Amino acid sequence: MEGKTIIIIGGGFAGLSAGIYAQMNGYRTQIFEMAGLPGGLCTAWKRGGYTIDGCIHWLVGSSPKSQLYQFWQEVGVLPGREIINLEAYECFEGADGRTLTLYCDVNRLEKHLLEFSPQDAPLIRKFIHGIRLCLALDEPAPPGRLGRLMRNLKMGLLFARRGRELQTWMQTTAEDFASRFKDPLIRTAFKEMWFPEFSMLFMLYTFAYLHKQDAGYPIGGSLPMSRALEKRYLELGGRIHYHCRVEKILVENDCAVGVRLADGSEHRANRVISAADGHATIFEMLEGKYADEKVREPYEKWQVFPGLLYVGLGVKRTFEEAPKTVAGLSFPLKEAVELGSEVVERLRVHLFHHDPTLAPPGKTSVVVMLPNRYDYWKELAQDRAAYDEKKEQIKRTVVSLLEQRFPGIGADVEMVDVSTPLTFERYTGNWQGSFEGWLLTPQNAQVMLKPMSQTLPGLQRFYLCGQWVEPGGGLPTAVMSARRLLQAICQEDGEKFTARTA
Repeated sequence: MEGKTIIIIGGGFAGLSAGIYAQMNGYRTQIFEMAGLPGGLCTAWKRGGYTIDGCIHWLVGSSPKSQLYQFWQEVGVLPGREIINLEAYECFEGADGRTLTLYCDVNRLEKHLLEFSPQDAPLIRKFIHGIRLCLALDEPAPPGRLGRLMRNLKMGLLFARRGRELQTWMQTTAEDFASRFKDPLIRTAFKEMWFPEFSMLFMLYTFAYLHKQDAGYPIGGSLPMSRALEKRYLELGGRIHYHCRVEKILVENDCAVGVRLADGSEHRANRVISAADGHATIFEMLEGKYADEKVREPYEKWQVFPGLLYVGLGVKRTFEEAPKTVAGLSFPLKEAVELGSEVVERLRVHLFHHDPTLAPPGKTSVVVMLPNRYDYWKELAQDRAAYDEKKEQIKRTVVSLLEQRFPGIGADVEMVDVSTPLTFERYTGNWQGSFEGWLLTPQNAQVMLKPMSQTLPGLQRFYLCGQWVEPGGGLPTAVMSARRLLQAICQEDGEKFTARTA
């Protein structure tokens, strides 16, 4: 085992996956995690008998026919997990009484959109055509080496024919595309569905996965999946240390040799992988010494997923009359209201009435999630009393706003919990409280074709994996990032990479 030891910083999905693939390939690893639970951002917390889920709405790769399904089996996440597929992605209610339903089935979605706004037929058909193009690009390979070869050939020909069209979608933002619709509710929906700056190509792929029932919801939500990942890692012989914050990466002769923890203790290994926050890793743990212009560019120019104002509620209702959706429902407010750093005219609420495990019988866990500026909360937190009072005010305001859509709900609310971008920063160390790293925008969408580097210039035996080297973020990319990295490490050592299912 000489030279086959690895220290991994961060016990989120990327860090645990890196540890799993490393252990499979004969490396001895240990993970240092600053929090007390596995999973990083893929987590949940209990309040008053309710579970507030902090991550999963859908899981790409949930179908056994998917290319990603094997990866989930390798890291031990899916075996024994119940997956459900919902009919609609989201519902947008208008002040005029109409409801726009974004169905997961592409044929049903097309029919509904055309009936909803015939005047937008050309743009609707263009959108549906884009989804079907992504469906064609993600076909599973037939079994065997010949099957994979034929699929790759087919994909190559498709890219050659459709490359310009894909580039157009890649360079079009959700806001640009939304602005072309004549119907105001469709325009609002497409702008708010993700983020205005998001590349449309990502949205098309999302609907393609939903159509194939390859983006189902795992009953139990986020934390059981993180626990399953932890279990797989430990069963393979890995070690994980909780409540251990790494403050410095030890470097000798431009080679990473270990880490120093906040308690002053030092731990050494032949290699170091950081699956932690990218900014903290590069500019604090390594003091910016290995950050050239290319490494600095994303942190200076790219957009990150915004911080979140995350309001969890426990409600003594089943919401049987409300649609069960992947991402919730959005309704108009009677008048604009300030919630934290933002003024909102609509409220998106996610009812978890499709998952009875998150609440006591006859009750429902509910989440209201809003983008909020990190700097607003950072400044407010300088006065702790003002920070706490703002959170209390938000609790009252959100309940009163929900009354507009669900009359009488105030009497049924048994619990309200508020998290801010500072909460995410404290728990995960994520830069600016971001919940998913880099936004996938036209500025950086090319990384879908050419991935970011997982090494730093001039530093040997050190690697990065996770959302800060995978724009768009998400759980599947965390696992793929770890798998890609371990394949590269095995190649460095002249070893054959192996992976086996749980």
